[in-house]
Amino acid sequence: SWGEESTSTSTHGNRGHHGNVQPFSDEDASIETLSHCSSFSDTTSVADEGGEASEDTAQEDFQYKLKGFIDSTVDKSAKTRQGALDGLKTAMATRILYEFISERRMTITDSIERCLKKGKGEEQRAAASLACLLCIQLGSGIESEEVFKTLKPIFKNILADGSANIQARQAVATSLGLCTLVAEDDILVSSTMECFENLFTRSYARMDGTCPSINPQTSQLHTNSLLSWALLLTICTPNQLKDILCKHLPKLPRLLESEDVNMRIAAGETIALLFELARDVDSDFEFDDWDALCDKLNALATDCNKHRAKTDKRKQRSVFRDILKAVEEGDFQSEAIRFGTERMTIDSWVRKRTYDAFREFVGSGMNYHLQANEFIRDVFELGPPMLVDSATMKAMKISRFERHLHNSAAFKARTKARSKFRDKRVDVGEF
Repeated sequence: SWGEESTSTSTHGNRGHHGNVQPFSDEDASIETLSHCSSFSDTTSVADEGGEASEDTAQEDFQYKLKGFIDSTVDKSAKTRQGALDGLKTAMATRILYEFISERRMTITDSIERCLKKGKGEEQRAAASLACLLCIQLGSGIESEEVFKTLKPIFKNILADGSANIQARQAVATSLGLCTLVAEDDILVSSTMECFENLFTRSYARMDGTCPSINPQTSQLHTNSLLSWALLLTICTPNQLKDILCKHLPKLPRLLESEDVNMRIAAGETIALLFELARDVDSDFEFDDWDALCDKLNALATDCNKHRAKTDKRKQRSVFRDILKAVEEGDFQSEAIRFGTERMTIDSWVRKRTYDAFREFVGSGMNYHLQANEFIRDVFELGPPMLVDSATMKAMKISRFERHLHNSAAFKARTKARSKFRDKRVDVGEF
C-alpha cells in the first residue's frame, strides 16, 4: 500500500462511496446501486433458504441490475452515470462475470470511452478504473486486446494533457499500467513506459540537491506514473531491461529526495525491483554509485528529520529497512497471502509490485479473484481455479472453455515475467 491517499483511491468503489449514488432515473427508483454488493457476492446463502430455484432468481436479479448499470452509463445525468460506473466496478471487483461481460464488452467499452472523453474528474476516474476491471475479467487475449486498442489512445491523451483534470490523470496513470500488462503486446510496452517517464522524471531532484516545487496532486500523478512504470518493468525483456538500467538507475535515486513520502517509498521500491531484475539476469550485476545509494537508503531507514510527520517517518523507516536489505544483500521479506484453503507467498519485488497493482483495483475482492479468476491465477502461477461454489461453476460454462481454446493462439505466455529468472535463451551480455 502506498499511504492514505493511494489507499483511498485503490478502494474507491468498494467502500461507502455508493451511498450517495442516485437511482437510475426518477421513473425507476426501485433499481439500486450495488452499495451492499455483499448480498450479491454470496449466493450460497440464498441457496440455503430456497434451493437452486432461489439461486437462479438471485442470479437473474443480479444480471438485471448489471444491465441497468450498463444502460445508465449513457444517462444525461452525470450523477447517474457515475453511480452506474461505480456499480459495475463493484460487481467486477467481487464476482467472476466473464460470460456476462464477454457478451457485452463492446457496449461497456463504448460507455467507458464516452465517459473518459466527455465526463469530468470523478466520472473519468471511475471509467478508467472500470476499464482495468474489464480487462482483468476478460484476461489476457483477443477480447481484452480489442478493448485496450480502443481505450489506449484516449488514456495516453489524458495522461499527456497538462490541462486535463488532475484526478482523471492520476487514475489513468494507474489504469494504463495494468491494462498494458494485461492486454498489450510485450513488444509495444516500451512506448507506454516512455509516457510514464515523461511524468515521473519531473520530480527528480536537481543536480544541486534542490527539489522542484510540485503540489501534492501533481506529486501523486508522478507517483502513480512511477508505480505503473515499475509494473511494466516486470514484463520487459532482458535487452529492454539492460537499456533501462543504464538510462534510469543512476537517476532514480534523485526521487528519494522528494518531499512526498509516497514518492520516496515508490522510488525506493522501484530501485529494489530494478536491482532484483538486474541480478536475475546477471548475478554479478554491479552499480557504480552503490555506496552512495546505500548511504541514502540507510538515512531514510533511520530518518530523524524533525520537519516530517511522525506517521510518515514510521511508515518510511519500516519500508526502507526492507529496501536497504534488498539492495545490499538481495533479500526480500516474504509474506504469505491466505485465500480459501490456499496460500501464496509474495517472495520477490516482482511479485509484490504485481500483487499490489491488482489489489489496487479489486480491493477486498482480491482473495476471491485469487481463488476464482483464471487470468490472475495464471499470473501468480496458481494453477486452475479450485474454488467450487455454484455461482462460479455456472460462470464457467463449457462455452467459456471452448472460447479459450479457440483463442489460445492469441494468449500470451505471461509466466515468463513472473518466474524468478528471466528467459535464459536471450543473450544479454554484461551490464
